[in-house]
Amino acid sequence: MKAIRRFSVRPVLPEALRPLSELARNLRWSWHPETRELFQAVDPEGWRAAGCDPVRLLGSVSADRLAELANDRRFLRRLTSAADELRDYLTGPRWYQEQQRQHPTGTAATPPVPASPVPAQHDPALSGPALPGPVTPGPAAAAAVDGALPQAIAYFSPEFGITAALPQYSGGLGILAGDHLKSASDLGVPLIGVGLLYRHGYFRQSLSREGWQQEHYPVLDPNELPLTLLREPEGHPVRVVLALPGGRSLYAHIWQASVGRVPLLLLDSDVAENAPRERDITDRLYGGGSEHRLLQEMLLGIGGVRAVRAYCARAGHPAPEVFHTNEGHAGFLGLERIREHITAGADFDAALESVRAGTVFTTHTPVPAGIDRFDRELIARHLGDGGELPGLPVERVLALGMETYPGGEPGLFNMAVMGLRLAQRANGVSTLHGQVSREMFAGLWPGFDAAEVPITSITNGVHAPTWVAPEVLRLGTRQIGAGRAEDALIVGGTQRWDAVAGVADADLWELRKTLRERLVTEVRERLAASWRQRGAGSAELGWIDGVLDPDVLTIGFARRVPAYKRLTLMLQDRDRLLELLLHPERPVQIVVAGKAHPADDGGKRLVQELVRFADDPRVRHRLVFLPDYGMAMAQRLYPGCDVWLNNPLRPLEACGTSGMKAALNGCLNLSVRDGWWDEWYDPDFGWAIPTADAPPALGGQATPGADQQRRDELEATALYDLLSERVAPHFYERGASGLPDRWIGMVRRTLTVLGPKVLAGRMVREYVERLYAPAAHAHRATSGTAARELALWKARVRAAWPGVAVDHVKAELEPCSQPLTPGATSPGGPACPPNVVTSAEAEAEADGESATVELGAALTLRVRVTLGGLEPGDVEVQAVAGRVDAADRISGARTMPLKPVGGPSLEGHWLYEGPLTLDRTGSYGYTVRVLPCHPLLASPAELGLLAAPTESTGEEAGVLMR
Repeated sequence: MKAIRRFSVRPVLPEALRPLSELARNLRWSWHPETRELFQAVDPEGWRAAGCDPVRLLGSVSADRLAELANDRRFLRRLTSAADELRDYLTGPRWYQEQQRQHPTGTAATPPVPASPVPAQHDPALSGPALPGPVTPGPAAAAAVDGALPQAIAYFSPEFGITAALPQYSGGLGILAGDHLKSASDLGVPLIGVGLLYRHGYFRQSLSREGWQQEHYPVLDPNELPLTLLREPEGHPVRVVLALPGGRSLYAHIWQASVGRVPLLLLDSDVAENAPRERDITDRLYGGGSEHRLLQEMLLGIGGVRAVRAYCARAGHPAPEVFHTNEGHAGFLGLERIREHITAGADFDAALESVRAGTVFTTHTPVPAGIDRFDRELIARHLGDGGELPGLPVERVLALGMETYPGGEPGLFNMAVMGLRLAQRANGVSTLHGQVSREMFAGLWPGFDAAEVPITSITNGVHAPTWVAPEVLRLGTRQIGAGRAEDALIVGGTQRWDAVAGVADADLWELRKTLRERLVTEVRERLAASWRQRGAGSAELGWIDGVLDPDVLTIGFARRVPAYKRLTLMLQDRDRLLELLLHPERPVQIVVAGKAHPADDGGKRLVQELVRFADDPRVRHRLVFLPDYGMAMAQRLYPGCDVWLNNPLRPLEACGTSGMKAALNGCLNLSVRDGWWDEWYDPDFGWAIPTADAPPALGGQATPGADQQRRDELEATALYDLLSERVAPHFYERGASGLPDRWIGMVRRTLTVLGPKVLAGRMVREYVERLYAPAAHAHRATSGTAARELALWKARVRAAWPGVAVDHVKAELEPCSQPLTPGATSPGGPACPPNVVTSAEAEAEADGESATVELGAALTLRVRVTLGGLEPGDVEVQAVAGRVDAADRISGARTMPLKPVGGPSLEGHWLYEGPLTLDRTGSYGYTVRVLPCHPLLASPAELGLLAAPTESTGEEAGVLMR
């Protein structure tokens, strides 16, 4: 019979065992081996049955066992030690506090400046509202930080993958967010995480007898999860309220998870005050229709800010100075913060500047289809009069999400576009993805080439203590000691990882064999469970005992199943795949896992196609599909594989971190050069699958109109060739010692070279130094009167900009003083070229014609501009120079500021001049431009305004050398 009501009955722990509750409620246990081992000792069988979840474990331990443990002196010593260690972890100084101590008034690090081609003429009609962000450093980015690091940062994400015991994630975005929080905790970064509590989480996956994906949504009871309800001092739950159309309200409670030192606040709409429709808003991750998703994102953004305010007030936590939006889902947080400023007396424009200054936006998608877009009328109904944020002008709100670029949909509200407009700093999640993002969003900054779009990149990383197998950690501890091993995993640094070079080849190979054997056991158990779910009886499953061989080269492939990740690329030529799987001397075996979105029938068909192939009796001992891919499975899968396979359509993988997790365990990568592998690939520790088609802007060889099937065939053939000719021979080849020397060498280089790079600790430190610290400084500098003055200045500049123009450009050769070699600069004045420039060449140059000029020649540029009523302090006039292509587009550009000479002429023109040394050989060109300039701008492109020479005025600003 079915229960009519459900209770969570918690055990009453004996006094001596009370610290177990504290340890279970802080999710640090999920990445702290000693604490996990302590809980396992409570009840080894119960620990496994509870899915390695301490809260569930303690709810199932018998009173007799608890009494026995309360009198076990050895166990109590371990318990006291673990509790003391957690207390030290939570309260002691860590990397962040050390930075505060060493650099109380340090300098904000500035991101590298991408090469800047010469922008085209700015079209004011296309600019729309300002669309700022920070790639090229402006004065604010380089300013000294007052008090240096932020007091607190709020980090918003629609999903968080902390542990399998708190299933609030679907894939890479959530796992990345969880790793961000855990690494922030390890480093002592004062982060507050903000998300939603989904009562059904993401779905559990099983397979039908025919191999079709089936979804299951178990109900999650927060009282049975490692969560605590945030309460008022009087005891009743803290409540967040949002106004909905028609006079309705949306209520939410706030659950807190303790992720080490980091509080994670999860909003829950399943509360009694809500009507059934509102109770279901936080039912499922990425479920429901458009309005359902909009209400989820309003609760995450608007409600999330209110939850942060409530938590800080009750916990005494410093208020965040920086708000970080992990993808566009939480973008409404900026609107709530604007409302706060308006309530305090600011106008909309000043509030916008204050909010932008302290906001960081991270984009994770390289394709427009991956961005949430809502009907403008739906937004207006929910955020206009009678809805939420009634004090904000709805026209201004709608303008923030308007797709003003060519090809944009005027009737849609774009969450990523709003995210960029509400954040002064933005980034992609790998070097290649930063480039793709600049190209994808370039239309928001008309007049600027893609390379100057103010979106930088910070490459993702993974939380090593979560993903490194215990056996790997023990080997490192034995080599360098527990303290240094912990530092290597948390903080990183090449020197800490170089110690792997001292591990004996035999020990490394034995480690790899152990991890592979453990994976084989895990796969057989999971495969048997899957077949029983598919309806098979025990008598049918005897073959599973022979699935996988612990001595065979093992390849892993596990991820979500959108089409671009190409789950079935390996099936392109099934005969060749069969040859690889069944090779008599060098066989391979493949373990595959992945979930398709419940609404993606195309993805489900890919899963079914692969499952049906894996069911073939000829290959089922060599190729396995495991359903219900999640964190618990991944923690066994990554370490146990010898090779991690990734074959997305380049450049559609923003970063992809599964290969990073595998690499931390000595697994080698075999991947298309996309995402992180594009920047860190090296043949010393992995293989790159050649791509048959890549956009020219991304450095590939384009084949316009190439057939997708043909591309898949070509890349699959390249994959088969790599496996048969390079990967398998390396694995099976034995040296004089009887070991695969070349393979072990690649494993060693993977650990020593890739290890420090792929750490989430490195990633979080970059966020702190390159984005959080400058954003905190900008937040402090852009408040109150300063925000109002900045808003007025921007309005004045925008109004005057149609009158800003470059009227005339003159270039004159300067006398030289000393020789110059390529790439050098002359400190003592214009340099001497090896040969004297002839008078004819000088005249040609003066007339603006293409001329041959010797390396080291120096020019003085004189530029006459009209400022349209602005002052020289409002602008910067720059020379932009570099090599040019056949279309005279500048690449590898460098910019040089020009200085005003004297005052304005009677006609209102201003004269600027400055030197330009020709320090590169080959085709070379220059131009000039005028940009807005203000100390509080993070980037010269922030306002999307630029004035450059027209054809008539720029006759002398042309190609100098051919």
